[in-house]
Amino acid sequence: MFSKLKSGTSSASQGAQVLSTNNILNLFEVGKFVCSAGPELIWKVYEGFRKPDGKEVSIFVFEKKLADKLHKPRRKETVTEILKKSVHYLEMLRQPKLILKVVHSVEDCNDTLAFAAEPVIASLANILAYQASVGGRAVNGPPSTGASIITTTAMPRPAHAREYNFLDFEIKYGIRQIAEALDFLSPQVHHHNVCPSSILVTKTGTWKLSGLEFIVQTEARERITCTPWTSRLPKMAQPDLDYIAPEVQLSSYCSSHSDMYSLGMVIFAIFNNGRPLIQANHSSSTYMKQLDVLENQIHNVLPKLPAQLQEMATKMLSKDVDARPFVKNLLHTPYFCDRFVETIQTLDIINMKDLVQKCQFYKITLKESLPFIPKKIWYQRVWPFLQHEMLKPDVSAAVLHPVIFLIQESSLEDYETLMLPAMSKIFNGPKHVPVQVILLENLHVILEKTPRDDIRKEVLPLLYTAFDFSDIEVQSAAVLAVTNVSQYMDDTAIRRMVLPKLKMVYETNPNDLKIVLNILACLEIILHRLEKQQIIEDVLPLIWIVNQTDPEVIARIAVIYSMILRDKKYGLSVNMIATKIMPTLIPHTMNPGLNLEQFQTLIEVLQDMLEQIDRNQRNKLKLDTISMQSPDRHRPLRHLYSSDNMHAQNFNIPNLKIETRKTSSAEDMVRKNSAGSWWFGGSPSGSDSNFLRVVSSFPNRRLSDNMLNTPKIRVAPSCASSPGSTPVGTGLPIRRHSNVERRGSTINLSPPSGYQYFRPINGHDGSTLSVPSSTYLARSMIGGSMPNTSSSVPYLLSSSMNSIRSRRQSTCSQNSSTGILQQLGSGVVKQLSTLQNPYQLFSGNK
Repeated sequence: MFSKLKSGTSSASQGAQVLSTNNILNLFEVGKFVCSAGPELIWKVYEGFRKPDGKEVSIFVFEKKLADKLHKPRRKETVTEILKKSVHYLEMLRQPKLILKVVHSVEDCNDTLAFAAEPVIASLANILAYQASVGGRAVNGPPSTGASIITTTAMPRPAHAREYNFLDFEIKYGIRQIAEALDFLSPQVHHHNVCPSSILVTKTGTWKLSGLEFIVQTEARERITCTPWTSRLPKMAQPDLDYIAPEVQLSSYCSSHSDMYSLGMVIFAIFNNGRPLIQANHSSSTYMKQLDVLENQIHNVLPKLPAQLQEMATKMLSKDVDARPFVKNLLHTPYFCDRFVETIQTLDIINMKDLVQKCQFYKITLKESLPFIPKKIWYQRVWPFLQHEMLKPDVSAAVLHPVIFLIQESSLEDYETLMLPAMSKIFNGPKHVPVQVILLENLHVILEKTPRDDIRKEVLPLLYTAFDFSDIEVQSAAVLAVTNVSQYMDDTAIRRMVLPKLKMVYETNPNDLKIVLNILACLEIILHRLEKQQIIEDVLPLIWIVNQTDPEVIARIAVIYSMILRDKKYGLSVNMIATKIMPTLIPHTMNPGLNLEQFQTLIEVLQDMLEQIDRNQRNKLKLDTISMQSPDRHRPLRHLYSSDNMHAQNFNIPNLKIETRKTSSAEDMVRKNSAGSWWFGGSPSGSDSNFLRVVSSFPNRRLSDNMLNTPKIRVAPSCASSPGSTPVGTGLPIRRHSNVERRGSTINLSPPSGYQYFRPINGHDGSTLSVPSSTYLARSMIGGSMPNTSSSVPYLLSSSMNSIRSRRQSTCSQNSSTGILQQLGSGVVKQLSTLQNPYQLFSGNK
């Protein structure tokens, strides 16, 4: 509104043309038309501001030519005198809270009458007239405000007044304001014209009483003779007939109770869509007729009023003067006993309180009431008052508490338009310590609504300079502010400015628990934005020197270590964990001050550290030696016991005789024992042998793989004369492995389980010994090949296997597994390899 005034619109130039001959233009700039007020709405109200200091005002203008056009006989001088008297009473009965405040006295010239007052946005008559038209009243009918048709046409209601709608809070607050204004006037005068056209709504949303053109000086409850409304006098020079009390019109006297009747009629009009209960249309006879049915009108409209106000409003319209309540009775009704309304009203008298009361009101009462006060009242009433108060050094810190709440709850548009200009003065101006602390503690609320450019230029410098304050509260608040607004700061500022200042603050206050906790919380927030070198050289040494006796400090440190452990980029080595970190944390597990949650946090961090040490060291040891606690550690390896890897010394077994045993090949065995049909089809008496069928079924298998070869062992005699001696220097022949084992054949041709051989062996004393099959097996492993027959061969029938077992008598149980033979053979080989003189195995001599 104020910016439009300065821009110089066409309406502003129109206002200047109206006042072209009035001296008020020398002191004020006149803007656009705002509203109309006064008897018959003859005051035109324009925007304006004072030239010396730019103070915003409203310019009230009366064009004298209106009296010449609307009334006969012409009584221009009479109307002018009445209006001038009204301004004079406003100045004399000064009450800024209740009565319209005059900024500059009336200026009179031939064409106009003008004065300057506090900024207003509309009269109650303008607003109720709009509500009446919306409520269904005919557009061409008489206005409900009591103004004539010509006047209404000449004084169009402005757009903001036509579209103005009251909240319930505003109505309650406004009616209370007018009632208190009447209570203020009653010991001295009677208003005698309480109506919507004499009530003005200021720019701050306050209802102010004006229209003192017809006041009557008197004492309380004294009846004063007065002139009733008549058509013989100009309408502009008489009160509004629709709101005149019955005793004035019928008995020609008035009192303070007459004003209560008029206020009751205003209350009913407000809740009746702007329509008064009596619409006389400037006719005394019509007034009398409607007065007779007033009770019916009250009964019809009464349900529209709030329940807590209905009884009192009905009494206010009583025809019996003595039955009407006093103003104080009205103010004590439950409807007006609203502590939030009282909070807003306190703003008007706050300057009458001492400093302690002011600070208490701003910090507690006002801040706690704002959530229950409509936002419309915030911007109309509360914020305009607070933006001036927060510039006062003695109360600025207390005022910032409700200001921060308003910033937090306001929209971006409202903050940038209404609040940011005033807040910029706070950011850039001198600040006391309490103001600095409050701004820093709530900096995240401010930055959330502040544009980016203003953040970088005005708000963040406030944070950086706060670290240099010597006051400990400011430093602590600055650290807390970084925690809350780090997202608005770039990485360079955090690394080069914030981190060094955090170290500086800790070095200055190492024993202040609040600062230490704030520093640790700040490190937790900015840790991911720091470089690895900074964490190793700055952050970790800072944590190590922190006094870790307080449970909250321990929990904070544990959380920071947990964050560092989760990411390898932070550079926390295993050696550092084991030698520097864990020794400082482990003793705190016994800290009796830790609660369950803090203890759990600490234990989890220590477990993560142990796991990381275990994982690192285990991997390291695996590279140097075999893995620790490997499940394959004691598993025997087959290749370790292979005869190919054995290098036995030459030795002779005396008196050992090897009998040659004829063995048939797999082909012979199959031919002798086949009694049934072959697995792969065909008759046993067919022309093709079973052996050939096996070959055809396994084309990749060599013939030698299907043969049972005899063991080939050369044994040297005990002496050179013994037959079958082995030449000196000739080693035992190396065992020939079967191709089945070498090629990984799936066909198992090993000897059947439970099969054991006994061989006669001549001892050194001439006796004959029977060597069990295990010895034979051991010798077979040393030289010769193993029999390649097995009961698990798929193409050998059970009859064939039984034939083989019948020819090889075994002393062992038939259920013995082939694994026993292998173990016995392995044992013999081991025993032989450990003896220096293998002869002792079979010799009786020691």
